[in-house]
Amino acid sequence: MIKILFVCHGNICRSPMAEFIMKDIVKRNHREQDFEIASAATSSEELGNPVYPPARRKLAEHGLRCDGKTARQMTISDYHYYDLLIVMDYNNLKNAKRIIGSDTGSKLHLLMEYTPEGGTVSDPWYTRNFEKAYNDILRGCEGLFAFLCRSL
Repeated sequence: MIKILFVCHGNICRSPMAEFIMKDIVKRNHREQDFEIASAATSSEELGNPVYPPARRKLAEHGLRCDGKTARQMTISDYHYYDLLIVMDYNNLKNAKRIIGSDTGSKLHLLMEYTPEGGTVSDPWYTRNFEKAYNDILRGCEGLFAFLCRSL
């Protein structure tokens, strides 16, 4: 089983979108037994808050539900438990390293590493472009899933 933790700043927009998009990809491909998927924040600002309404609506537009998901902060224990910690941008990468210390297991990766274009997923909290964030996350998750299935 491959255990994936998606990480963003507050765990109310991008990382929960990635969590539920990836869960859907895994389910559609009948690979639920091969993956454990969750999400977390690098900050404590939104702890306990539900998925941000525009992110929740964007997921719902694509038939995805995120009921019951609330923000939590990643910990050093997450680094030891999960096989991959997938971050959305360079600030998330820097802040995740601050939490875990050194990435000795090479577990930290940008989501967009798994796409031909690379780059980062812009934070829709600031850009207000939830459609672009959704599409970037979908491409990243599809690329990540394809990459991981080659090793299963």
